Amino acid sequence: MSNINGPVYRLSRRLQFSVLETGAEFNTHNGKRKGRTTAPGKAPDSRAPKLTNYGQQHREKQRIRFIYGLNERQFYNTFVKAQHIKGNTAHNFLFLLESRLDNVVYRMNFALTRRGARQLVNHGHVLLDGKKADIPSITVKPGQIITIKEGSRGIPSIKEALDASVSTKAFVEVDKENKKGKYVRLPERKELNEEINEALVVEFYNR
Repeated sequence: MSNINGPVYRLSRRLQFSVLETGAEFNTHNGKRKGRTTAPGKAPDSRAPKLTNYGQQHREKQRIRFIYGLNERQFYNTFVKAQHIKGNTAHNFLFLLESRLDNVVYRMNFALTRRGARQLVNHGHVLLDGKKADIPSITVKPGQIITIKEGSRGIPSIKEALDASVSTKAFVEVDKENKKGKYVRLPERKELNEEINEALVVEFYNR
C-alpha cells in the first residue's frame, strides 16, 4: 500500500474527495502523518475557487472515474451503454460501474481497494461461475458466483482484506472460508456513496 498512498493522496487532495471512499489516504499518508485535504499548492486555510457549472460537472466526472479506476474511454463507453438501458441513465450508469467484475470482487472484501481487486482479476486469481475471468470490465449479472481459485486462496492480501472486513454490502453474499461470493442483486442507489452526484456526469456528456 505504501507505493500507492502517495499518488492516491495527491489525487484525493486535488479533487477534495476521498478516491478510496474511506478517507484512509488522508489519515495514513506516507504511513506516518495525517495528510492535508486541501488541493496541492494551496494553504491549509485557503478557500477553493468557486467552480462554474462545467467545472462542477467535470470534477464530479473525475471523482467517479478515479473511484472506479477507469480511463476516459472506458468511462465514456460505460456511460453510452447506460444510455441504452431503460430507466434513469444516471443510476444505470452507476449500477454498471458497480457490476464490473473488479468492483464486485472489491465489494466482496477479497481486496482492500479496487486497484487490488483489479490486480487479482488481471493475474487470473478469480473465477466467474467456475470459469477463469481475467478481464476486470466483465459485467457481473445478479446470481453469478465469484470464486477465488483454489491455488490462490492463500494469497496474503486476500486474507488481510477479509480479516479487515467487518461487513459487506447487502447486494453481495460472501463465504469467507471458501473464498467465494454471490452477486445477489443490483444495488439500490441508497446503498452507494451518497457524496457523489452521477447526474452531473450525465449533464457533462450531454452538454
